[in-house]
Amino acid sequence: MENECLQIGRFENIPTPDEFTSQIELKNVPALIVGCVKNWKAFTHWNPSNGGLDYLQERVGSSIVEAMLSKSAPVFYGDIRRHERVPLPFSTFLGICKELYQNIESNSGACFKQEKDVLSDESGQRCLASEDDKQQVYLAQVPIMNTEHEERVQLPTLSEDIKLPEFLEEKSLASINLWMNSAQAKSSTHYDPHHNVLCVVSGCKQVFLWPPSASPYLYPMPIHGEASNHSAVALGKVDLSVHPRAEGSAKISQKVTIHAGDALFIPEGWFHQVDSDCLTMAVNFWWQSEVMLGMSEHMDSYYMRRIVKRLTDREMNQVLCKASNHVGQRVTNTTDQSDNRKTDNDVPNLNKDTLSKGLKAKKLKERTTLHELESLAMQSLHALVSLVHDRVNIADQSQSAEPSTSNVFAVGEKGASKFNVKDSYRLEDDPVASIIWKLQPLTLQSVLLAMAKNFPRTLEALVLHLLSPVGAEVLTRKLEELDQSMDEEDRNDFYQIFYGVFDDQFAVMDALLNQKESFALQAFKNVLDKYLGVKFNGSTPWVG
Repeated sequence: MENECLQIGRFENIPTPDEFTSQIELKNVPALIVGCVKNWKAFTHWNPSNGGLDYLQERVGSSIVEAMLSKSAPVFYGDIRRHERVPLPFSTFLGICKELYQNIESNSGACFKQEKDVLSDESGQRCLASEDDKQQVYLAQVPIMNTEHEERVQLPTLSEDIKLPEFLEEKSLASINLWMNSAQAKSSTHYDPHHNVLCVVSGCKQVFLWPPSASPYLYPMPIHGEASNHSAVALGKVDLSVHPRAEGSAKISQKVTIHAGDALFIPEGWFHQVDSDCLTMAVNFWWQSEVMLGMSEHMDSYYMRRIVKRLTDREMNQVLCKASNHVGQRVTNTTDQSDNRKTDNDVPNLNKDTLSKGLKAKKLKERTTLHELESLAMQSLHALVSLVHDRVNIADQSQSAEPSTSNVFAVGEKGASKFNVKDSYRLEDDPVASIIWKLQPLTLQSVLLAMAKNFPRTLEALVLHLLSPVGAEVLTRKLEELDQSMDEEDRNDFYQIFYGVFDDQFAVMDALLNQKESFALQAFKNVLDKYLGVKFNGSTPWVG
């Protein structure tokens, strides 16, 4: 359902301001708007096949622009450690484009990478050098208009050749920029903190898009870094040993082609990677979304905590849901192993319908007889007690076993204190958590009541020593579900029986909460990594 809601829209007719706001912008989903640039003067006058390069030379050739220079061309990465920005006469860049265009014409339209040995400004001062590095120049985000930094505007004259799309007339624009490349170019995957309408004037661009929720697959750069809005995954062949989650990024990406005359709305936060054909020119409009404009600064810390909490809760749910598909076989194997240990004293299976009717007529405190357990509850009880038995270091073999109707469940009373249990945050790695996760709440209730009545020290060992972080999370979730299915009398009776096993009821509550918080902390760390690119290894989260 979510993927259907995030499909790129296509509009053959130019929307009105109201239509754009209600049908496109508020949905925060990209949309291709066909033909909305064809009435621009730039659409005909900038086109290289119509003498557009000479036109631009005459109009703004004397301007100095800031060019992007990269050794990784044709890929241009946004991290300033991987490129540099250098001043360049626009006329010099147009000269590169003219030479490339002539070569394209003489080679039947074939585009290839154009390299210059030395590029100098009009005074002869060397400002660009490709030499053996095979560097390439890209005019990326050259300001035509900028409301916040008017002093940075480099090509204001070009505003006369473009028109503000009428559906943006009510927007408070932050900037208008020129994007122009000579040879083919690729931008690294990134998102912008503004809404964006990208208009292709000449040439063609292919845009690959991912929703903000795809952050985990794209490994965003650390939030505290200079290039925090860029993906750390390199274009081309992805190293899955470094970025294993990136394997899933292709499944949720969408591709759209922007032809000359068309425009693409890219909402804030949407990751995009852009491939530009040779001699492609585009103009984009940036403006701040209503969401950000309406957010008061004094509320920032609150929203941050709410959002991080929501992502953490979602991460915990996803960990359990993804793992639930893998635990079935694990649980089956565990119960099968337990069945191999059965003796002649094992309880035969009972008819479930008959049993449930009988149980309803009994008070909760009386539902502790092993012979009345349904098959699944009996198998689960057997498996859990066997797991405790296998992991207990029996300190004194001479100690008497727990009173039991079946010696196969017996565990030394004084031997339930030493365990070598690995802290687990993965459901599929924890047989105890896996068994509990597969049980319906009422079945789990029967298992816990039977343990409390017949094997109290085993239950104590299970809860205090064998529950991992994911086990504590699973158990408490099941208990919360159970609470919803019981009336107040049964609920009080159940917890009186359950907690009555423990000598210190506050200790067991503390143990459960500590493990639950440990599970949540790991989920929080995952959120920092997946969405913020931050590796957190401390004992105290930075959110207070």
